[in-house]
Amino acid sequence: MIKRTLADMAVMCGGTISKASLPNTGIAGVTTDSRRVHQGQLFIPLVGEHYDGHDFVQGAFASGAAAALWQSGREVPEGLSEAALIFVEDTLEALQRLASSYRQELQVRVIGVTGSNGKTTTKDMAASVLAGVFRVHKTEGNLNNHIGLPLTVLQLDETVEVAVLELGMSGFGEIELLTRIAQPDIAIITNIGDAHLLQLGSREGIAKAKLEISSGLKPGGILLFNGDEPLLHSGVQALELPAAIGRQTFGIGADNDWSAVNVELGADASRFDMISKRDPQVSLRGLRIPVLGQHNVANALAAIAAALLLGVPQERIQEGLNGLTLTGMRIEPLRASNGALLLSDAYNANPTAVRAAIDFVEHLSGYRRKWLVLGDMLELGPEEAELHAGIGQYVTPDKADAVLTFGPLSRHTAAAAANHFEAGGQSVVAFEDKNELIEWLLTRLAPEDLVLVKGSRGMRMEEIIQALQRV
Repeated sequence: MIKRTLADMAVMCGGTISKASLPNTGIAGVTTDSRRVHQGQLFIPLVGEHYDGHDFVQGAFASGAAAALWQSGREVPEGLSEAALIFVEDTLEALQRLASSYRQELQVRVIGVTGSNGKTTTKDMAASVLAGVFRVHKTEGNLNNHIGLPLTVLQLDETVEVAVLELGMSGFGEIELLTRIAQPDIAIITNIGDAHLLQLGSREGIAKAKLEISSGLKPGGILLFNGDEPLLHSGVQALELPAAIGRQTFGIGADNDWSAVNVELGADASRFDMISKRDPQVSLRGLRIPVLGQHNVANALAAIAAALLLGVPQERIQEGLNGLTLTGMRIEPLRASNGALLLSDAYNANPTAVRAAIDFVEHLSGYRRKWLVLGDMLELGPEEAELHAGIGQYVTPDKADAVLTFGPLSRHTAAAAANHFEAGGQSVVAFEDKNELIEWLLTRLAPEDLVLVKGSRGMRMEEIIQALQRV
């Protein structure tokens, strides 16, 4: 974590210390949560629409904070007249400026990861591969926004050699802000999907927003992007990047700089060989990742390519993948109480991610019946009905045997899917009640079946998985 004097902190965040402050007071770490203050930390009171962190500054000092930021223009309570305060124009901007200053002082190399889908998985895989060779720190949980990323940077110990930072966003300009704080040596864009269509209007807009990550690349850095996505190719060509910035592609397609061959998709793992047009000496055979689907093979290619570019020996790659620990729910193979295979993917859902999951199910064989249980995809904007119908049009009997939907928007999915299946049958059924769906499926599920459950986090689709497991 950051360790500086109070005077140093003030300079780094663009503030001035109060008269009662001792400039040489040591500060160890920062926090924005007064309930989790550790001894000697700097407390940063953020201001939101429905809260004001300044109300908790006195409590933070009582819990052991050594100093706090204070937004200029606010009256300082009598109880804080002798406290160590740093006066700043805006506490959030001061947090971001402090993190940016600290990043510039560190010798750490940074991998920045963004994308519509797969950025958390890619971050986890890159950190795992790197950890066998370097001291690594990665973004924890969902600390990937305008508050979380600066806090993650400030958590870095000065002995950390590589940081793998996730950059999230919901609108234009956010990735640019984050990348200028992170200053990545390698910037990864996993893909361009349909998430944030409501805010960005189109997939072209999403690509433009994700490509903002290139603006913070350090001199000599590398932009590593999914070469299977045409929008990224055209977007990169339009960028005015310095000549010293490298551009490399990864993906399943053979034209990519880093690509996969001999891909085998199983219900418990994915296997592939990795080759490189850029470096003929790269030949990684029989790689195995404990995550499912061809899209995760592409994510693994990005993670491995970044690790190789930073000097991880080829012989250490699989060793690193073996230690992979994933953040949150992804496609997770589980078992129903009767032995049927359950594929839990209830973390998020947008059209790109749902199609990828359906493609994965299509390639699995040996099951009596393959069920798709799909919940609503949220925050898709004015075209949400058409996008849900598009998923239904995508589902055909060669991809799955039955489609069950939950939620009002997913009725459009069921209606479109019904056109591909036998009329009057029970291959496509739409439900508004989750318990009814569970009971209906339980009476028909056999031990030899496979069930994919996917939907937006707000639909709580994991409740279906839990019910199938405990019966």
